Amino acid sequence: MLHYTLHIIEILCNMDNQQNILENKKFTEISWNHFNLTFYLRRPSKPQQSANANSMSASRSGNEVDTIVKSSKLSASAPEFVPSGINQYEENTFYDDSEGYYGEPTLADMVTEFLGHLSSSPGSFESDIEYITGMFNSWVNTEELLNELVELIYTQSTAIPNFAYTGARLCNYLSHHLTISPQSGNFRQLLLKRCRIEYEQREVAVRGDAETQKKLHSYVLFLGELYLNLEVKSAKGHPNRADILLQALNDLMNSLFNNPVDANLICAVKLLKLTGSVLDDAWKESGKPHMEKLIQRIETILLDATCSRDVRQMLLKLVELRSSDWGRVRAAAAASNATPDNDPNYFMNEPTFYTEDGTPFTAADPEYAEKYQEILDRQDYFSDADGENGNEL
Repeated sequence: MLHYTLHIIEILCNMDNQQNILENKKFTEISWNHFNLTFYLRRPSKPQQSANANSMSASRSGNEVDTIVKSSKLSASAPEFVPSGINQYEENTFYDDSEGYYGEPTLADMVTEFLGHLSSSPGSFESDIEYITGMFNSWVNTEELLNELVELIYTQSTAIPNFAYTGARLCNYLSHHLTISPQSGNFRQLLLKRCRIEYEQREVAVRGDAETQKKLHSYVLFLGELYLNLEVKSAKGHPNRADILLQALNDLMNSLFNNPVDANLICAVKLLKLTGSVLDDAWKESGKPHMEKLIQRIETILLDATCSRDVRQMLLKLVELRSSDWGRVRAAAAASNATPDNDPNYFMNEPTFYTEDGTPFTAADPEYAEKYQEILDRQDYFSDADGENGNEL
């Protein structure tokens, strides 16, 4: 019995073991809130002995407990004992043992969870986007929440590595399927306003520290993906790209070239490899020489700037890529519309003929008609001197 009493004292000096003791049910109630301490001691079972022995043992044990309790210096009003290393000022959290405690989820929690899922499983975009949009429609019902949603998606799209493409696709889908549209603007309009904030700070950012430049580069690549993926319905109902982003991308690349350090040049190369062919076509269609001016700036940088060897190679390859029409292979003209002027393979399948002296010529030869007529005259293909079947006696 003394062993169990000493064990009780040891527990009071080491509250770290309180949970294990409760689980073993040696002590079933500890109440510090009302400064009452009640212990229910459960003794291990022993082999059956005589009734007299059990009675005497119980009496002796009771006396020993009374003696120790009376001589104890422990007090219910003593300050709470906290083992070393335990933070006394932990945040108070309410736990409901019956149903469990779960914090109320926020819009930020939901957006972070959804975007994390799309980042790790981009292939699930098509199958999950309708559900995600439905959740956003049920949550975002005020102008403040819409602004928060725009900020969260923009931040994640420019912060998560390699998420710019998926983020741009998400923005395009939400711009067409998010139902809320307050007076301050719909999702797409608020998103473009948010992008404009970074755009107006570009001249400072290109000359900033490494972290500031990195943030700008992520924004530039996201804006490039946004231009390729964001669809704006025209008056005729056909989707078009956002022309406002076209001018912004040109200004951003000029800002990067204004401070031609390696990091800025690498960002410009990435952007042009991503969007170069589309930008080139759009500027040519509108009669603007923006792409020619950008290539001229790159050539000037190759001559004057002190960029690293690797970056110089990247710039040279970019110039070569543009000279090859961004690596695009134009389809040959349809057979019905093919002419020697629009199809370089027009004469590819034409037969080869030989003149009397053995000189070869084809339909591509400028003197083809004259030489071919000589062959016809010489062999007299249109006469049938040998008869109808060529075997008449």
